[in-house]
Amino acid sequence: MTKKSQHVVPAPDGGWNVKKAGAERASKHFSTQGKAVDWARSVSRNEKSELVIHRRDGTIRDKDS
Repeated sequence: MTKKSQHVVPAPDGGWNVKKAGAERASKHFSTQGKAVDWARSVSRNEKSELVIHRRDGTIRDKDS
């Protein structure tokens, strides 16, 4: 995992968060995983970093670099 990777993770109160690797707080919150993935993909492309998409149970669903 690269240091600057973006993670799409389930939010504890529902919805989905986008977090930078190692960060405690979310960069942004979304109601759907699709919207979170779209936003995180554009951020990861701009930063030339990896995108990691998690399932609702927290396991990794997909990676995109």
